[in-house]
Amino acid sequence: MEKPVYLLEDDESISELIKCTFDINGISLKAYASVKEFKAAFAARVPSVVLLDIMLGDGDGISVLKEIKETQPQVICIMLSAMGKETDKVKCLNLGADDYITKPFGILELTARVKVALRRVSGKESLLRRGDLAMNTDTMTVTLRGEKLDLNRKEFKLLHFFMINENKVLSRDEILQEVWGFDELESRTLDNHIARLRKLGVTYIETVFGVGYKFSAEGAE
Repeated sequence: MEKPVYLLEDDESISELIKCTFDINGISLKAYASVKEFKAAFAARVPSVVLLDIMLGDGDGISVLKEIKETQPQVICIMLSAMGKETDKVKCLNLGADDYITKPFGILELTARVKVALRRVSGKESLLRRGDLAMNTDTMTVTLRGEKLDLNRKEFKLLHFFMINENKVLSRDEILQEVWGFDELESRTLDNHIARLRKLGVTYIETVFGVGYKFSAEGAE
């Protein structure tokens, strides 16, 4: 299930215009009018793409950009601002912004740029995101809410198998065959590895009694 794009914009008319246009184009959008609301939603579930206004009533989008890039650098950040000077754009780009669109902007251009960003996300096969989890299969690293998890190779492979099979019930034999290479291993080994992942904060692994396990991050919103 594709994650929604998050919008931080305190101008209701602009938010409504963006939302209506995105709906028509099949892009799911969640809009927030304050930094506080946006941060609460971001902490609950990390999106793939965010649109950030700069001048806001309870803060500014540049500070939000810095925080996102420090904790979740894989998130694509597109700035929306009436500040159109070259120095303003350069400042945001140097802080990690992926794009900068000056107000007033063409809504169709914005939609096109967001579609490009979403294609970039879907094309990054080495980077998986499920809920608050981010896994990079190239560097073999996993972060949970921005904090790196210390996993051994089997834990990493097990978690990867769960993440690529989100919402699918997996039998014990199926998991053992995929991760350990055979299905006659003592099942307690699997239980211990899952208990270790849960202890580290990976709460998305559900026990399906009599069958096996299921990984689901849908409740992270």
